Amino acid sequence: MDAQKTDEMVFTLGYEGRSLEDYLNRLVKNNVQILFDVRKNAISRKYGFSKSRLEKSVNNLNIQYIHLPELGIDSSQRKSLNTQDDYDALLANYGNLILPNHLDSVEKIYRLIKINKRIAITCFEAMFYQCHRSVIAKILSTNYGFQVKHI
Repeated sequence: MDAQKTDEMVFTLGYEGRSLEDYLNRLVKNNVQILFDVRKNAISRKYGFSKSRLEKSVNNLNIQYIHLPELGIDSSQRKSLNTQDDYDALLANYGNLILPNHLDSVEKIYRLIKINKRIAITCFEAMFYQCHRSVIAKILSTNYGFQVKHI
C-alpha cells in the first residue's frame, strides 16, 4: 500500500443522495479505519443508514463505527434551513456555542486518528459546507494539523 493511503487523514462524508454501496465504496477506497457518526439521532428512512445497519455494514468491511451523538445538532434547529445564510448561521452557532461544550469528544477523535490514521466523520448532508461535520473537521485541521478531504 502506498504511503498516501496510510497517512493521517480526516475525511468527511454525507449520505444524502448516495446509495449504501457508493457510500461504503468511498470509505474502502480511502482506506478509512474508523467511521465517526456525528448525527444526534442515528436514524434514517434511507436504507442502510440507521445506526445498527450502518454499523454492521462498516464492521463487515473491518471499519470501526463510533456514534458520537453529543456532537450532533438537534433536529429542531435544522427545520428552517432554506438558504446558505441559514446554514452559515447554524454552523456559526454550533461552532461557538455547542461544540466548545464537547471538546472531549473532539479529543477522542484526535487520539484515535493518532492510532488508526484514517478516519471519516459522517452525517446526512451531501454538501459538507451545509453540515456541522465541516466545523468538526476544521477544528481537527486547525488545532492538530490534520489534512481534511470531503468525499
